[in-house]
Amino acid sequence: MAASTMASTFAGKSLARAAPVRAQRPAAARAAARANAYTEELKATAATITAAGHGIMAMDESNGTCGQRLDAIGVENTEDNRRRYRELLVTTKGLGEYISGAILFEETLFQSCEDGTSFVDALNANGIVPGIKVDTGLKPLTGCEGESWCSGLDTLADRCASYYKQGARFAKWRTAVNVAAGPSDIAIQEAAHGLARYGAICQENGLVPIIEPEVLLDGEHDIDTTYAVALKTWSAVFKAMADYGVDNEAILLKPSMVTPGADAAKKEDPETVAKYTLKMLNNVVPPAVPGIMFLSGGQSEMEATLNLNAMNQEPNPWHVSFSYARALQNTVLKTWVGQDENKAAAQAKLIGRAMANSKAQLGTYDPSGEDESAAEGMYVKNYTY
Repeated sequence: MAASTMASTFAGKSLARAAPVRAQRPAAARAAARANAYTEELKATAATITAAGHGIMAMDESNGTCGQRLDAIGVENTEDNRRRYRELLVTTKGLGEYISGAILFEETLFQSCEDGTSFVDALNANGIVPGIKVDTGLKPLTGCEGESWCSGLDTLADRCASYYKQGARFAKWRTAVNVAAGPSDIAIQEAAHGLARYGAICQENGLVPIIEPEVLLDGEHDIDTTYAVALKTWSAVFKAMADYGVDNEAILLKPSMVTPGADAAKKEDPETVAKYTLKMLNNVVPPAVPGIMFLSGGQSEMEATLNLNAMNQEPNPWHVSFSYARALQNTVLKTWVGQDENKAAAQAKLIGRAMANSKAQLGTYDPSGEDESAAEGMYVKNYTY
């Protein structure tokens, strides 16, 4: 019998010698062990997406959420109408001068334009890297009222392989942290654990993972409360990613800006938002991370652009840019309203918003000349994708 399993008897009790515990390998060693054939490709993809003056267009709303957007402009939520609208986006000429990546919903990744060109090929022809939303949605977190966990890990590896084969080269996984509900330590640790596992699986399958623990705008809390929650959340996320050997040089971040809650009594100007947001990021984000692509989180088109511009007034250790959905497309949708004759005008609106945010990434945005629609608020309580 092996020494580690031998037992002796003393005073009628069985005593077993514990097997020796093998020391854990340091994170750097685990990361090196995880290196695979995609390592250099992942870094090249991240470098392409973080080109100066470029950001990401998020067009990955679920069919239900896209349907709400279409319903707001009087368009029926059908697969063909969703395809028509997204074709408008991916075929906008010159968009690649400002947009380097586009996040697609699964349905969209496999769709084609009216002329038979796949959306993937249309994006590549425009100089835009195709990406894919890979989470399968938020679920209620048992025992934590008002909080959630993000599903989709069980099938993620197989799906990532399929998405890579179809042409996707980066991925998005959105989990959410609810300041108004606490947040609880359980919810933060669940978010960090899920994002770390997702990140490792994506990198093993050739996709650059966007790490997105969205700190929700919902609530009346002040900016200091948001800062504390964001700092705690991102600290937990980077600890978990180190444990799972996620390569920081082959990820992108998609944080919320540090702002007061949507219903807070006191609002903050772009300079204050930039100060708090950059302070939080400088405390937790390694300079090895290629890019930070902010979500708009229900800010108006102009507000999101002004805040981004304020954060680029001084050099940062990372590419600080945008990954906007509503803040790029709100005016586009209202211009299109489902009519083919409005397509060119809607695409011109998209170019305008993309150009404005490109300038904000370079710190040169000037809001003079913006029309009133760009200042319309887009916050939706309990918003889902």
